[in-house]
Amino acid sequence: MGTKNKIDQIVCDFVAKGVVSQLVHPLDSYYATNRLINLLKKEHYGTTLTPSIPLEDMLDLMDQLVEYAVQEKVIDDTLRAREELEAEIMDVITPAPSVVNKAFWEGYQEAPMRATDDFYKLSKNNDYIKTRHIAKNEHFKTTSKYGVLDITINLSKPEKTKKDIEEAQNSFGNYPECQLCAENEGYKGRPGIAARTNHRVIRIPIQGENWGFQYSPYAYYNEHCIVFTKKHTPMNVTRQTIANLLELVTVLPHYFMGSNAGLPIVGGSLLGHEHYQGGRHHFPMEDAKVTDTWQWKSKPSVTAEKLYWPLSVIRLRSLSIEDLVESGSEIMDAWNDYTNEDLGILANTGETVHNAVTLIARRNGNAYELDVVLRNNRTSKEFPDGVFHPHPDVQHIKKENIGLIEVLGMAILPPRLKTELREVADYVLGKDVEVAPYHLEWANTLKELPNITEENVTTVIQESVGKKFEQVLEDAGVFKQTAAGQEAFQAFTKKFR
Repeated sequence: MGTKNKIDQIVCDFVAKGVVSQLVHPLDSYYATNRLINLLKKEHYGTTLTPSIPLEDMLDLMDQLVEYAVQEKVIDDTLRAREELEAEIMDVITPAPSVVNKAFWEGYQEAPMRATDDFYKLSKNNDYIKTRHIAKNEHFKTTSKYGVLDITINLSKPEKTKKDIEEAQNSFGNYPECQLCAENEGYKGRPGIAARTNHRVIRIPIQGENWGFQYSPYAYYNEHCIVFTKKHTPMNVTRQTIANLLELVTVLPHYFMGSNAGLPIVGGSLLGHEHYQGGRHHFPMEDAKVTDTWQWKSKPSVTAEKLYWPLSVIRLRSLSIEDLVESGSEIMDAWNDYTNEDLGILANTGETVHNAVTLIARRNGNAYELDVVLRNNRTSKEFPDGVFHPHPDVQHIKKENIGLIEVLGMAILPPRLKTELREVADYVLGKDVEVAPYHLEWANTLKELPNITEENVTTVIQESVGKKFEQVLEDAGVFKQTAAGQEAFQAFTKKFR
């Protein structure tokens, strides 16, 4: 079969696959075919084609369409151009936003889980969720004094070329203002803003306002979702945030929902647009031991627990959303003004505010739970990256911000570690390799351990990485797991008892 007929067959099969996958209505087949022909800038197309048996995987067919476009110079051979065309191709078999929203809320009438299951499936099938990239991530678990910790090395995001980076640096434009803006739905993309032609957003009401609900393209955990304001507005964690999170877990009771702190260092990577993260995943912090329990002084319906966790967490539980909002707000108000110089905790320095909270909401049977995690973003001469931030001795493993996901006990480690940890393993085994200078002290310590073999070296290194992450979380804790730290934590909670 000639190249011309071969690409025609691929177009035919792609549309047919969309039909059998129930993404394309049979009446829309000609329309979808012509959209693909237009994207590929083809002037001719075979009219007597029939779908192949069996049909190839949808993403494999997409890859072949993109390769044709590169070979025929329809697009440049760059990461951005490929990603933009991929999104446009998958948009051909993706229902319009109004159709997706209608299907979501119709499914919701049957069950909230039915609605999210269908939307999640669509987001994977149309390659908005980059399942093939996510599969590259490495995962393992390690034990710690606080319980099991989840470790992931994030390999999902494609490496950008020098040209891609330069284009992004030289890019201008403010539409959309950021990658979380609602205007990304259907946007082709530009340098610095990813292609979103195949992007779909569910409009979800929170406290009388419409927010956007989507899945994360490069998910860190199961059904990793993002809920964001329609208007581009900075993160602002307040009493309203608690109410919003609790309403979200009322609407989607099978998901947890959490908010990063609204300050740099202790917040997430996107503080310019108010948003929450959630999903269907059980995190290590949920299994943390309880060291103290009491009934909330002003709201006796609320049970409070202090957790044995490297970060300082108060867990609230109640059948009453209103009482949880009140008690959670009391903690936030008290923490905003809290200073303990002996522990290095300063509420502010001049006009600069340091205290903040990370919030996590979930359902526990009929009850609601709210975890309030106390954070502080102060820096000092000794710790210029942050007093309650990974300290220099662990930054060779993790230097980035400790946000919501890490707080919950899941390490998101940089992709460089995939190669570097393998080099450390070879070094520990005595092979003639070089390791990154920032790993050398750690590697020499590991090398002194007895009885390390080819069979167990990976396990030894993974356990050591887990210990480093445990230290990362301890560095981020404001009330340390020491006598002085826990005495101060107990004193902080006294007014709530």
